[in-house]
Amino acid sequence: MVDYQVTLFTSYLDDAGTCDHIFIKLVGEDGESERTRVMGSKGASSFIRGAVSTFTVSCPVSIGKLVLIELDKQPSQNPDKWFPTKVEVKSPEGDTFKFLICRWITDSEVHCFGEGIEPGKQPFQKPDIGFPFPAGDTYNYCRNIDSEVHRVLFREGRVPARMLCLLGYYFGLDPDRNLRHRLASLYLARLPGYRENWLDIDDIRRIFWWQSLSDLIVNFWTYISGSQPDRNQREKDYRWYEHTKGIPHCMKAENLSDLPSEVQFSFTKKAGFKLTAAVGLAELKVKGLADSRKNWTCIDDIEGVFWFNRTDISDYVQKHWKEDALFAYQFLNGVNPILIRRCSALPHNFPVTDDMVFPSGQFSLADEMEKGNIFLCDYKRLDGLKANTIHGKQQYLMAPLVLLHKTPDNKLMPVAIQLKQTPAEDNPIFLPTDSEYDWLTAKIFVRSADFNEHQLNAHLLRTHLLAEVFAVSLLRNVPRTHSLFKVLAAHTRYTLHINFLARDSLISETGVFTKFAATGGEGLVTLLQRSLSSVTYTSLCIPDDIAERGLEDVPNFYYRDDGLKLWDIIHRYVQGVLSFYYKNNDEVQKDDDLQRWIGDIFEHGFLSQEGTGIPQSFTTVKGLAKFVTMVIFSCSAQHSAVNAGQYDYGGWMPNTPISLQRPPPKTKGTTSEATMLQTLPDMGTTANGMAIMWLLSKSSYDFVGLGKSLEGHHSEEIPSQYVKAFQGELQTLSARIKIRNIGLEVPYTYLDPAVIENSVAI
Repeated sequence: MVDYQVTLFTSYLDDAGTCDHIFIKLVGEDGESERTRVMGSKGASSFIRGAVSTFTVSCPVSIGKLVLIELDKQPSQNPDKWFPTKVEVKSPEGDTFKFLICRWITDSEVHCFGEGIEPGKQPFQKPDIGFPFPAGDTYNYCRNIDSEVHRVLFREGRVPARMLCLLGYYFGLDPDRNLRHRLASLYLARLPGYRENWLDIDDIRRIFWWQSLSDLIVNFWTYISGSQPDRNQREKDYRWYEHTKGIPHCMKAENLSDLPSEVQFSFTKKAGFKLTAAVGLAELKVKGLADSRKNWTCIDDIEGVFWFNRTDISDYVQKHWKEDALFAYQFLNGVNPILIRRCSALPHNFPVTDDMVFPSGQFSLADEMEKGNIFLCDYKRLDGLKANTIHGKQQYLMAPLVLLHKTPDNKLMPVAIQLKQTPAEDNPIFLPTDSEYDWLTAKIFVRSADFNEHQLNAHLLRTHLLAEVFAVSLLRNVPRTHSLFKVLAAHTRYTLHINFLARDSLISETGVFTKFAATGGEGLVTLLQRSLSSVTYTSLCIPDDIAERGLEDVPNFYYRDDGLKLWDIIHRYVQGVLSFYYKNNDEVQKDDDLQRWIGDIFEHGFLSQEGTGIPQSFTTVKGLAKFVTMVIFSCSAQHSAVNAGQYDYGGWMPNTPISLQRPPPKTKGTTSEATMLQTLPDMGTTANGMAIMWLLSKSSYDFVGLGKSLEGHHSEEIPSQYVKAFQGELQTLSARIKIRNIGLEVPYTYLDPAVIENSVAI
């Protein structure tokens, strides 16, 4: 007897462990083991969350170099699902074979997994099958079968017998696996050329009578390249759906149960999410606020809405929300830092003069623009949108223009606000020198506009909806053993589930956003459509975006500072790993899985709009690395930047009104504290808006930070080293951000790697 040492790794994810019975079969080039139940000294805890357990599988003789393993899970008294990350097998000859799993096993079927790649070693140790393997990363298989294969099979009319040995195991995945496997084995055993010689095509047809020869070749080529034979199932599980015309497509799912279990929330996540929502709603109901249509009569009363949910920053905002410095600061380091840009020439529809903004004559607009000290925030996407009707009352949403000036002491300050896009007598330009409530009311309309622009463009579209596109295309088109899947799988966690909930509970006809936000009516779809039309590849890549907006040297811009460092760290990791898998540009170009992935993204995410600059295919390793970096950054860092601070800056409603009840003043000198309170949303709208911001900015109960959980996705040594280096750089950056924040009056924490989740999961 010879012994094989088998080590099974179970994911640390919630609900990943199982108490079911686990069976394994080892398949080698020279034979196979018996199907063996793996049991060890740990007993039922052998496969709990995060477990690493080692077992022995014995065979009468060596089965040669391993080709694949078969895993199945049979129910115990309380059947559950299992998420193994990988299996390592050490042979009696001393060789170690690694099989990447990284998927949920929820049924009792047999699942087969091919061996992973290690540096200098190809899958199956390059068995002699009579034609060359593709160079480089053979996990990235190509359906266009090599011409040499055609020559061998069709011109010479023969095929290596060893190929048929592997085919027998491959078609063990067929529904009638046992019968066909036995038939194949029987025929192979009776043929004198088995394992040594070539077989005629007539022999192949007799053995594999249920497959056409062309399908047989394609399927085999797919298998030896590491692709699981489940493409049809993946395409069935993850189907595209046009939820609304003109916005990115999503995954087709009528109910949560339609989502495959591998993308659903864990039990802990579900329970925590429901508890958070239930506590907030109960608090509002007790206070009688959730359905109240009363207006606020005293600004201090708003403090009592969520008195038990306060943060240091929300307290700071409550004290300083009227100040110009905080108003301007939020354009750089609030939850919508992607709108502000340097202004080199005033827009034709914003007729600001020197006398307006610099009455003392100390500066001129022309000189300050030339020096790069003037900045603009233009909410033109909101122009003409029909505002919502809430509690039977028409709401108001403006499309303001805001001019800001960087002062000699490096402070950014607002100097002019125009609330509508078209200049007119009833559309005055408000200035800091106006009366207190004229200026404050103008800023309130800007903050309300910013809330709606932020929620639908910066947050929903550019992180949630695009992350879903990236994830669905990956899950549809890319085998689980593909190098791209290894790099991106962790960044798709929970995204499809949270987006289903968003469509069902936030932006549906009865959703909270639809009912209570200014853009929640007809304007919601229009704004999303306009926003998608404005998305460019440049705007999704923070180094290019910062440069295009002219913000390279703006002081105190922590979103930029931390974001650029994060981008570089992510890019070094991605570039290193992908350069290991792809040795040259030709391998990228010939990778059909990769090309299908980006093709689906271009078609279903960006609706085939060439003007976006989104690549339609990949031609270089460098271009691939940049795009994958953008995907990871968008799904992790960018989502944190636009999501995590929502309650910090929206927990005090006057700073971020979800909607406004009165039109803006048409002339100056007509505002007061009373008109301001009448303009703010009513009690019910306020309470529901604050509840949603609290829920969405609350960290997950089973939070997985950026860079965590990546170890189990790579079985090869070199990518694993890049993972460790990536994690180390993130820890270093986190420490530096924490040290910097000690000296800041308002700490910027949203791009601290320690608080960034790996994926869009909330």
